[in-house]
Amino acid sequence: MSETKLLPVIEVAGGVMVRDDQFLIAQRKANDRFGLLWEFPGGKREPGETFEECLRRELIEELGVEVVVGPKLTTVIHHYEQRTLHLHIYFCRLVSGEPRPIECESVRWVTLETMLTHPFPPANRRVLEALVEHVQLHGPPSF
Repeated sequence: MSETKLLPVIEVAGGVMVRDDQFLIAQRKANDRFGLLWEFPGGKREPGETFEECLRRELIEELGVEVVVGPKLTTVIHHYEQRTLHLHIYFCRLVSGEPRPIECESVRWVTLETMLTHPFPPANRRVLEALVEHVQLHGPPSF
């Protein structure tokens, strides 16, 4: 009989920020897990925080911007070797500040087509698929 190993679950909120039909992506720091790969900015949820509160806090800390958190795009559950990631992705609208790389290597505004040429961590592939599907069905998000 084999034993099932329960992996720690990491709850993360990420934001898809849109401006003029472009999307903001952030490059992970070189020494981070998946260093120098691109992602939608965000971070780990703290105890007692909603995902929306987490996302607002993380975007202030990582990029120096304030956002309005809009509708959820998707939730992705991805199993890595030593942890399970629950990635909750929301659309965001920038309300204050200009994104700058405080807790990441770089930030970039890109079109959807250009975004797909950037390397992302494995869990983000399904986020990209959900975003492409959303844009094809509904056009660029706005709220």
